[in-house]
Amino acid sequence: MARFNKTTVLVGPLVGLLLAGAAFAAPDDKVKSVDVEMDITALTNAAAAVRFANTADDLQGAILARVVDRTAEEGIEIKIDLSEVELSNSFTDAVGAADTRLVGVVNVSDMNDNTNFNTYELTVTVEQAATFFPQEFDQTTMTASSDEFYQALIAAFADGVVRRLDE
Repeated sequence: MARFNKTTVLVGPLVGLLLAGAAFAAPDDKVKSVDVEMDITALTNAAAAVRFANTADDLQGAILARVVDRTAEEGIEIKIDLSEVELSNSFTDAVGAADTRLVGVVNVSDMNDNTNFNTYELTVTVEQAATFFPQEFDQTTMTASSDEFYQALIAAFADGVVRRLDE
């Protein structure tokens, strides 16, 4: 008959919880690289194609700015594949059918620790980006092609990526 040590039974689930938590990057994880790619098929309309020509570079820069104090030669690698970029137009804004969003698959991996990984889809909408508008920005006159809107969308996506690193 097998006998279980009470300590083993109690510690076992705790070890499992700790190992499950290790599957995600922690605030003290070092970042080796950030790579953002955008396939041209991610651009779903002409307005997005014009406005978001530099989105991959801008998003990479925004993420790096948020993790600059955590960069190192060894650490996690963040790879993002933007799969959809869509801007609403004045007609869809006017009828309340605005569908502006930035969607991408985020892959976080650590070549030195194969338990430190995460893959997820991140979608940022205009509602989520609103918290990143400058305080003096008049949202009633906002257009999806404005610089303030674009910067807020990029900031919201970058913030979402970094926030998930810290979970």
